[in-house]
Amino acid sequence: MALRSTAAPTTVGTARLRETAKPRPGAPDGRSLLRKALFLGLLIFFTVLFVYPFIWLLSASLKSATTVFDGSLIPTPIHADNYSKLIDQAPVLTWAWNSVAVTLLAATTVTLSSSLVAFAFAYFRFPGRNILFGVVLATLLLPGAVTMIPTFLIWDALGFNNSLVPLWAGNLFGSAFYIFLLRQFFLTLPRDLFDAARVDGAGHLRIWWSVAMPLTRAALIVVFVFELKAAWTDLLKPLIFVRDVAFFTLPRGLKAIIDNPSIGGEKHYELLAVGGVIVTIPMLVVFFIAQRHFLDGIATTGSKG
Repeated sequence: MALRSTAAPTTVGTARLRETAKPRPGAPDGRSLLRKALFLGLLIFFTVLFVYPFIWLLSASLKSATTVFDGSLIPTPIHADNYSKLIDQAPVLTWAWNSVAVTLLAATTVTLSSSLVAFAFAYFRFPGRNILFGVVLATLLLPGAVTMIPTFLIWDALGFNNSLVPLWAGNLFGSAFYIFLLRQFFLTLPRDLFDAARVDGAGHLRIWWSVAMPLTRAALIVVFVFELKAAWTDLLKPLIFVRDVAFFTLPRGLKAIIDNPSIGGEKHYELLAVGGVIVTIPMLVVFFIAQRHFLDGIATTGSKG
């Protein structure tokens, strides 16, 4: 009896010690703090890694010709007049306007045309629909070099060579990648909505514009931003179709600056850095303005398969 009476308090005391040793709910332990520190460290490292090239470019645009590659990120002294020099020596403002016009037209036309074709593939039921859709997807396997010469001959025969029209008008016929992306999104919409609109007397175009388009706004923003970036940085099409300096876009103009030693090239890399900053900043502004819709569109499109 004495042994039993002394063992019980010992067991109770051990249990109390274990309870007090357990971490309180919600209190951070050492492992969670270490994981957070590692995650924060990796986040800072990759942020610096991706931001450093633009910081260097911005710094180089404010340096003199002899100090562009000195390795310092803080220019001393600051040559802010490099921007005015580039504008005085090259029609950068005209090139910028051409880029804005081409980019907006290309992004708008490809978004509308691709969504219309994608809606047709998702809504209509007709024989050979899957085969035809497979042919559209098969065009993704064609390298751009294969269609480069035929495309040039077509635009030249139409009289649009050496103009801005070939830089954006091809998007009137849609893009296979965007058609696939939007079709997968349209397939997730309840078909009862379209049937109800048909009962109310809406036509096919009305259903596409008033019912399908508003419900796929997130995916449309993704397509618009993708094409906005692609058209803004495109150099190949301006090199092929544009010869007049007045029709140059910013990427084509930067290529001309590199080729012209009196403006850029080996002697004036700081002016070339100025052009790089001018090309980069609008894309940063567009992303920061549309980042919420853009990220929501990517997440929604991915979740809807």
